[in-house]
Amino acid sequence: MASQSQPASGSRIPDFFRMDVAERINALLDRGLLSSEDARSLEQANHTLKLAVADKMIENVVGVLGLPYGIGLNFLVNGKDYVVPLSVEEPSIVAGLSGAARTARLSGGFTVEVTDPILIGQVQAVNLEDPERARTALLERAEDIVNLANSLHPKMIARGGGAREIEVHLHQSPSDGRTMLVVHLLVDTRDAMGANLVNGMCEGIASLVETITGGKVFLRILSNLTDRAIARARVEIPEQNLAVRGYSGAEVRDGIVLANDFALVDPYRATTHNKGIMNGVDAVAIATGNDFRAIEAAAHAYAARDGQYRALTHWSCGEDGALIGDIEIPMKVGTVGGSLETNPTVRISHRLLGSPNAQELAAVMAAVGLAQNYAALRSLSTAGIQQNHMTLHARSVASAANVPDEFFDAVVEALIESGEIKQWKAQEVLTDLKRSRPITLTSEEPRSAAYGKVILLGEHAAVYGKPVFAAPIPLAVEARIVDAKADSHLLIPRWGVEQRIRPLTENPPGAAGILSLLLDKLDLATTPMTIEVFPHVPKAMGLGGSAALAVSVIGALNQHFDLGLDDHSVNELAYECEVAAHGTPSGVDNTLATYGSPLLFQKGMGGVESTFETVRFAEPLPVVVGITGKESLTATMVARVNQSWRRAPGRYDKMFDEIGDLAHAGADAARDGNLAELGELMNVCHGYLHALQLSTRELDELIHIARQNGAIGAKLTGGGGGGSMVALCPGRSDVVQAAMQAAGFEALAFDLG
Repeated sequence: MASQSQPASGSRIPDFFRMDVAERINALLDRGLLSSEDARSLEQANHTLKLAVADKMIENVVGVLGLPYGIGLNFLVNGKDYVVPLSVEEPSIVAGLSGAARTARLSGGFTVEVTDPILIGQVQAVNLEDPERARTALLERAEDIVNLANSLHPKMIARGGGAREIEVHLHQSPSDGRTMLVVHLLVDTRDAMGANLVNGMCEGIASLVETITGGKVFLRILSNLTDRAIARARVEIPEQNLAVRGYSGAEVRDGIVLANDFALVDPYRATTHNKGIMNGVDAVAIATGNDFRAIEAAAHAYAARDGQYRALTHWSCGEDGALIGDIEIPMKVGTVGGSLETNPTVRISHRLLGSPNAQELAAVMAAVGLAQNYAALRSLSTAGIQQNHMTLHARSVASAANVPDEFFDAVVEALIESGEIKQWKAQEVLTDLKRSRPITLTSEEPRSAAYGKVILLGEHAAVYGKPVFAAPIPLAVEARIVDAKADSHLLIPRWGVEQRIRPLTENPPGAAGILSLLLDKLDLATTPMTIEVFPHVPKAMGLGGSAALAVSVIGALNQHFDLGLDDHSVNELAYECEVAAHGTPSGVDNTLATYGSPLLFQKGMGGVESTFETVRFAEPLPVVVGITGKESLTATMVARVNQSWRRAPGRYDKMFDEIGDLAHAGADAARDGNLAELGELMNVCHGYLHALQLSTRELDELIHIARQNGAIGAKLTGGGGGGSMVALCPGRSDVVQAAMQAAGFEALAFDLG
């Protein structure tokens, strides 16, 4: 197999699963696994298949179905590191694969042998007077048949592939007992999947087969039983590397061997066993644009090649007590061709893998299949897979039932305990919990809370010193401090974050890095503590989550350590956190999170301090916030607008002035209770923001839904590029919210002020 250049950093990325999406993309970018263009495409979700492209791929297109796109880490295959792209909807597969690969790499990873990528084409001949003589005649003319096939695709010959030989088989027809003859044309398709190529060759040699046999050619088509393109992977794991909590290495090894023996003798168990293998293989196939249905069919047919369906893997105990795993599986894949070039995500996948050839990709996929099998068997033979699956299923059901964050874990636990993991049960449990435990912002450990925000008018112009009109939303981020014995840690259970806050000198990334800066400024860097954060504001959705997090943590530190900080000091510290997170923030998010009142805010420029004034509403503003579900990086969007401003400052300064005037007018309209005026100003403001290229298809769709269902004003809110929008909906909030939810978006309705 051709070797590829390997990133120096390899496939080990510690705490990758704890990072947010943007941090994961940056980690891949920093290691040279993604280009800046690929990273930008992933961040902005521009890599997904476009409807117009999908319409050219199949008939009767009405939409595009999305699947999660993740990364399998830690893979070491034939001495080379791989970051493996995976597209799959089932929880635990990505984590199981990465964990198994990490165990395998401790003892050298996976070794894989791959045969030439041979695909078989079949030409069926019937109505034969003497089938045996026809068979002999075909074998005598084999060279002529192969040469004819190759003349149809000379470029394949130039690439080192092409038709290699023929085989001839005779079969009895079950319906009438007549003999049919089948020519197998063996074709090396190199890096192409090769279906169209082989089908064309079969068509091309059909007339010659008829001439030689005197019969009639009927079917001529490739076979998906690719048993001439085989991948054989092996892994050896020393006994000491197998131990898990509560089980010795020997117990894990013997359990895996016993579970595999079951699958070697019982087809009912073997079916589930092999399905688990294909969980991993199919995820790579989908991500790399390969025909997972063909790979599945070949694998299952190969598993029954001796007449009984069996496991595709074999696990045994070596002489030194190590666990030895082997898999032998048909693996005919491609890395070039039109179908692989159609989907932009597929192109990113191949680049992530280092642009492998077909045999190299087959080797990786075989290793993935073996790793997935190891992960499943280890779970089955130790604590059992059911508990993990039940937990994941319960979390999925609770999420589908829209269980609020503050009740989420309690509902999940109740679902598992009841055994009724259903949406109706989740709603029933939630109702009981709400009756017995009202939502408050207090607990035994004191918590500090800060609210998120919605910008009604003035986005982006605020960065250039223009007014911005914003209000707090009744979604809080809470934080508390717990004393610790050693080191400081950040816990955000809702976001799956649990990490040590490393010293500022180590330049820790993400939220932990911002908190490291904060602790350093407060002379608390050497004080061990656990900072627990409970966010009820969606992350990276333009609703001020990062500022609310900073203010709540500063407030919690102020309470716990009796620092004596006033609001002005809290606001200044939170602004420094926002600078670390976003580069050049306006300052409105942290100010609003600190003071918790509707504000008309203006950033100070040229050494002048920022100013703000409280806006008293004549009546509450009934709004609906629509959430795209597409995370938006404020720093990225601010930088994009800044690039445009630098190219034409005069043009953009005028636009920023207009947006600032809208913010002033909007605050006056809210003070006067003139909601119709405020709604019109919001519509105009969105036009400017759209001109700044900050809107997206999802935001525009939500805005259209809102206006169509009675909103008098609707616009994006926050940084744009995803995130959220806000609609002013007097008397129509319920209708607008329901319409957004019916379209598949999350929507929140509340009164501002």
